[in-house]
Amino acid sequence: MMKKTMKSTSPASTVADAGDNKIGSYRWGICALLFFATTINYIDRQVFGILAPTLQREIGWTEVQYGYIATAFTAAYAFGLLFIGRLIDKVGTKIGFSISIIFWSLAAMGHALVKTVFGFAAARFALGLGESGNFPAAIKTTAEWFPKKERAFATGLFNSGTNIGALIVPIVVPWITLTWGWQEAFIFTGLLGFIWLGLWVWFYEIPEKHKKISRRELAYIQSDPVEVVSDKIPWFRLLKYRKTWSFVFGKFLTDPVWWFYLFWLPKFLNERYGLDLAHLGLPLVIIYTMTCFGSIGGGWLSSILIKRGWNINRARKAVMLLCALLIVPIVFAAAVPQWWAVLLIGLATAAHQGWAANLFTSVSDMFPKKAVGSVIGLGGMAGSIGGMLVATAAGFILQFSGSYVILFIIAGSAYLFALLIFHLLVPKIEPVDLS
Repeated sequence: MMKKTMKSTSPASTVADAGDNKIGSYRWGICALLFFATTINYIDRQVFGILAPTLQREIGWTEVQYGYIATAFTAAYAFGLLFIGRLIDKVGTKIGFSISIIFWSLAAMGHALVKTVFGFAAARFALGLGESGNFPAAIKTTAEWFPKKERAFATGLFNSGTNIGALIVPIVVPWITLTWGWQEAFIFTGLLGFIWLGLWVWFYEIPEKHKKISRRELAYIQSDPVEVVSDKIPWFRLLKYRKTWSFVFGKFLTDPVWWFYLFWLPKFLNERYGLDLAHLGLPLVIIYTMTCFGSIGGGWLSSILIKRGWNINRARKAVMLLCALLIVPIVFAAAVPQWWAVLLIGLATAAHQGWAANLFTSVSDMFPKKAVGSVIGLGGMAGSIGGMLVATAAGFILQFSGSYVILFIIAGSAYLFALLIFHLLVPKIEPVDLS
């Protein structure tokens, strides 16, 4: 009887038109779990960035060595994404996500045990391997729990955890560091992952097997056309499709900009405006508060446009174009007074997250759920390779020029170029036939 309800189109269509109060809302609880996982992911990732000026003075690394440490993280992240997306597609989101957060939480705490450049590079490498599982698992979970019309908004909501994590770090980490020490900052933040793990194991299951979801909400989640696809989708088969490469190039060209913000923003504010650990908090809070609005707003806007009759292709690309244009003014960030720089960077990071919410969602728009984790992994690997190249290049640029101008010019122009390539590869966003 359940199978007939799931396959029938008329009840699902009726449910899809009903209000959320009649459908049920358990899927938004799952989205909340994804939000908290992403928040913890970025807390663990950002602790090193906020402590970079302090650690640099204590350990004495150069700009080039700092670039190598940042490269170690992105290299591991790229390597991890090559396999973790495939692993999650095979073992499922519940097991795959659990493995990922255990690994990265232990690696985050491991930073407290090292005091050399090589030691921090090794710790960052381990963290990158573990954290590579967050987004493939989260995007796949969103594809499992939300119909296409809600996925960009759900993605924007959980992706806003990146901003909340980055917002919490400049408030909490300096206090922990000044009170107890930088080692304790890594230990306390690393423990958060194990708290989340307990909630995930307790509450999560795929919709078809979940005991607490209503039949009406299940029908709504499954209201999209039935996917017909074989159980196994090899990587090489995915690489034959231009839609795969559209996501790969989109990530390769724009992820490095986000990596640059994460690793160098506290250093930029410290070196350009003389802000120390005790005074970095307010500018970073402003920047990442703005970023929260961009993450949620970008996903919300395309979802609203779709509900108002726009097709998926037009809605996604229109919002991506708007975000790309809002990022352009960051080219002036290195040449303006402090608070103007903060506002320009905040606008750019907000627009990046709006862009990312729609770029991520385009994968579940185009590919069946069986392939989502693998495609996200391939694109994430490409983005990390780009981040690895930019991290090393940024170290050399800053070491020999002492200026951030070139880096901000790259950041301001990357998104328009990426959108052009995306559109040329995928003139129309629509499901790919893998059957």
